[in-house]
Amino acid sequence: MTDDPGADRESLLFLVDEALGYLSSAALRAVASAGVADALADGPLTLAELGKQVGADPRALYRVLRLLATRGIFEELGDGRFRLTERGRALRSDGPMSARAAILMLTHRTLWRPAGEMEGCLEKGASIFNDLFDMSFFEYFAQDAQVAMTFHSGMAAMSDWENAPIAAACDLPESGVVVDLGGGLGGLLLEVLLRRRSLFGVLFDQAHALAGHRLGARETDGRWEAIPGDFFTEVPPGDVYLLKRVMHDWDDDQCVTILTNCRRAMADGGRVLVLDAVIPPGNEPHQAKAVDLMLMASLTGRERTADEFARLFEAAGLRLVRVVPTGTALSIVEAVAAAT
Repeated sequence: MTDDPGADRESLLFLVDEALGYLSSAALRAVASAGVADALADGPLTLAELGKQVGADPRALYRVLRLLATRGIFEELGDGRFRLTERGRALRSDGPMSARAAILMLTHRTLWRPAGEMEGCLEKGASIFNDLFDMSFFEYFAQDAQVAMTFHSGMAAMSDWENAPIAAACDLPESGVVVDLGGGLGGLLLEVLLRRRSLFGVLFDQAHALAGHRLGARETDGRWEAIPGDFFTEVPPGDVYLLKRVMHDWDDDQCVTILTNCRRAMADGGRVLVLDAVIPPGNEPHQAKAVDLMLMASLTGRERTADEFARLFEAAGLRLVRVVPTGTALSIVEAVAAAT
């Protein structure tokens, strides 16, 4: 690499801008927490009007909105008022697809602090969550109901728009038992049961995760059961197992334990559908490459390639059948029992 002052300057400016990127995330969390988008739902407001509605100092609010306006989320009008843009509309809590809960989860201290000290991960080769919070990620959530609700509401917000295309892409039987492992509030299972009126669904998760589940729809009466439990110990019997955004939370050995329990419990001809991101090769951007670093900092898991999923299945007595795209960031990684 030869000396090139112009290229060096361009690189420096680019990298400084990249290093400042966390401030956009911080500003986004601030306005999501304050409910700024909801206050702007009926139209533009002055800073005084907006600050009064959300309980914010107008001068500080201006500085936050000014930065987010450069991202196209808000727009400063010529008369000094701000409006919410089309790009920012999912910040509203009352929208059909709201990102607010997801933003509050993704920028929560349990993810933010470890990411901010990622150099510790490079030194340890593992998560630094325990070093910062004196317990594991899921232990922390289990002992704090408010934090747990932030997590589960955020995951539900991220999942809500994905559930319909994912359920449509799943190859599901007309009848039988579908078990949603680690299914949280049950949004995916509800979508599956609405599409297959002869299926019975089991929502399986820890008790605190099942609180407030969504399976009470009249169309699913009598076709579901919510069972608290630990998928590292055993799982309910079923014909199809769904694991959406579950495997990426855990290391390889933990994943093999979960999959082995599925293999033991599933009916003859049963299948496991892992609904996770599949990292593509090469240098192209993919959401999973960013989420993978979040997982490295706060949890024990990782995002995986198709080959890495295949090795996990093989270790659990399963065989990878196919990887099906869903039109979302997630794919369906399907496995069946391996021949004995």
